[in-house]
Amino acid sequence: MLEQNIEGIDFFLDLQPKLENFKDAVIQGLGHDRKYVPPKFFYDTEGSELFDQICETQEYYVTRTEIALISAIGSDLQSLIGLNSSIIEYGCGSSLKIRALLSTLISPSEYFAIDISKSHLIKTVREIAKDYPSLRVGGVCADFSEKIVLDQPKGPSLINRLGFFPGSTIGNQTPDLARILLERMSATLGSNGQLLIGVDTKKDADLLNQAYNDKLGYTAKFNLNLLTRIKRELQADFDVTNFEHRAFYNENEGRIEMHLNSKEAQDIVIDDVKFSFKKGESIHTESSYKYTEGEFSNLLSQSGFSLVKSWSDPAELFRIYLAKVK
Repeated sequence: MLEQNIEGIDFFLDLQPKLENFKDAVIQGLGHDRKYVPPKFFYDTEGSELFDQICETQEYYVTRTEIALISAIGSDLQSLIGLNSSIIEYGCGSSLKIRALLSTLISPSEYFAIDISKSHLIKTVREIAKDYPSLRVGGVCADFSEKIVLDQPKGPSLINRLGFFPGSTIGNQTPDLARILLERMSATLGSNGQLLIGVDTKKDADLLNQAYNDKLGYTAKFNLNLLTRIKRELQADFDVTNFEHRAFYNENEGRIEMHLNSKEAQDIVIDDVKFSFKKGESIHTESSYKYTEGEFSNLLSQSGFSLVKSWSDPAELFRIYLAKVK
C-alpha cells in the first residue's frame, strides 16, 4: 500500500494490484476443454476505442439509456442520497456516467475512482478534478473485484459513502461471483453506505441479439481484436480471418454469450504450444447476465444490501438500483 502525491488531485492510493499475465491467461484458457479468454483482455487501446464506438451504435441501448435514466430520476436521487455524499466509483471507463451523476446530486463532497489501470485512473481523476473544482477528488489503484479497505486518514470519508457501479458491468460476473463482489462492496462502503448500480434487464431475445450484433460491425471487430492482440503480442501463429464473431442470448442461462467461432479445423501455436480447433469450435470471450427486478433484488439481499428503490426507463430496457448496506 503506497499513498502518493499526484499533481492535480487530492489523494492517490496505490494498492499495487497484481496484473494477470496475458500470455498465461490465454494459454490456460485455450487449454481448457471449453476454450475461453477472460473479457478483461478486450481493452487494449484499439479495443477501448471500439467499445466507445459500440456505445454509440443504434442497437446498443445500454449507455444512452442509463445516462438518460440517471437524469430522469435526479429528484429521487437527490432526496434519497442527500448532501455531501462521498462517491466511490468502481472502474472508471467513460466519464459520461459519473458526470451525469455529479450533475444530478446536490453538493456531493468527494469523488474517488477505483481502477486497476494506473495511467487511465490518473487521467480520469485529473479531468474530474479540473471540471469539478469544488469536489475533493482521489484515485485508488486496485482490482475492484478484491476486498478493498479505505480507512486512510486522507481517503474517502467514512460517512455518506455512495458506491457507483454503472454500465451493467456486474453482468460480466456469474451470479455466484456477482454475490461475492457485492459482499466486498458492502464491506468497503461500511455501515449505512449505499450503492447505486446499473443492471441490464431480461427482455426480448431479438433486441438483445441485435445489441451485440450491430449492423456496422463494431462488436464483431471488438471481439476479433482479441485475436489480433494475441497474434501481435504473443507472436501466435494462426490466421485471424479463420475466426468469426458470434453473439447470442442463451435464454436458459439468462445471459448473452460472445464467442469467436473457428470457420475451419485449425491450430493456434503460442511458444510451441499447439491448440487445435475443430470446425465450429469456439473461444468463449464474454458472458453478460441479465436480471429481472426480483432476481437482482434477491441478489442484493443475499450480499449484505437492502433495496431502497429501483427505476427503469419506460421501455424497461435497463434498471438502476439504489441499495443500502444492512
